[in-house]
Amino acid sequence: MSILNAVFQGIVQGLTEFLPVSSSGHLSLVQYFTGQSGEEAALFSILLHLGTLFSVCLAFRKTILGLVKEFFSVVADIFGGRFSVRDAKPQRRMLFLLFVSLLPMALTVLLRDWFSSLASDNSILAEGLCFLLTSLLLFMCVKCVGGRKNAATTKYKDALAVGFMQAVAPLPGLSRSGSTISVGVLMGMDRKFAVAFSFIMGIPAVLGANILEVGDAMKQGLTIPVPALIAGMLTSFVFGILAIKMVNWLVTSDKFTYFAWYTLILGAATVAVALIEIATGGAIQKMTMVLLV
Repeated sequence: MSILNAVFQGIVQGLTEFLPVSSSGHLSLVQYFTGQSGEEAALFSILLHLGTLFSVCLAFRKTILGLVKEFFSVVADIFGGRFSVRDAKPQRRMLFLLFVSLLPMALTVLLRDWFSSLASDNSILAEGLCFLLTSLLLFMCVKCVGGRKNAATTKYKDALAVGFMQAVAPLPGLSRSGSTISVGVLMGMDRKFAVAFSFIMGIPAVLGANILEVGDAMKQGLTIPVPALIAGMLTSFVFGILAIKMVNWLVTSDKFTYFAWYTLILGAATVAVALIEIATGGAIQKMTMVLLV
């Protein structure tokens, strides 16, 4: 893998990880048309997510630091006999809500081989269908009247619903940010709170995916050139910061409509191309690979 290729994939990952268009879906399309489908491509996608993880930590550092302090405060209250769920203050409730939202991740662990097979197979039909699902969720979010729920008023069932969308978000073409923010808004969350909750909730998920996938890669002997890896992760980090700022503006200014139409058109086009590829034995992929050589 060349450094230029890694940088290009890093830009795609950084921008699309937080914009509601599915980073995994876009990376899968790039890798398909450049002939990079397979286990190594799937591994590189996971590692690029680590670069965008750093951008989340930087963008929400104050909130994250407050949650870390609150965690230790909870531990102290448990051992001191002062712990109470019912009387929790907003920041502590935020911690509890995040914990509840992570429970559905057990589903991700159970289905991770299936998710990986869809991302690394030599077809883009699943990506196209999931782009269409992303579009549907975004259109529903746009039509929904903005709620007012925050850390103090969001219910645990709301967090569970958002967490479920994160659990199935490894599907290539299903936007993690788009689906979780949309469901959060549909459950009545304030739009800014839905964005913050979605991004912070993703930190443990991304860390877990990296630990599992990197461990499997080491067992299989998969390697990625270090310069390409560094270039890709650094690029995804920088563009991830830019994308986070953009999403905060988009979600509060009702601009999700553009992305709903974008994923609808992209999904329909991807499904059409996938069917043509099946019928012609991958003629379009072969042509693009020849042009890129």
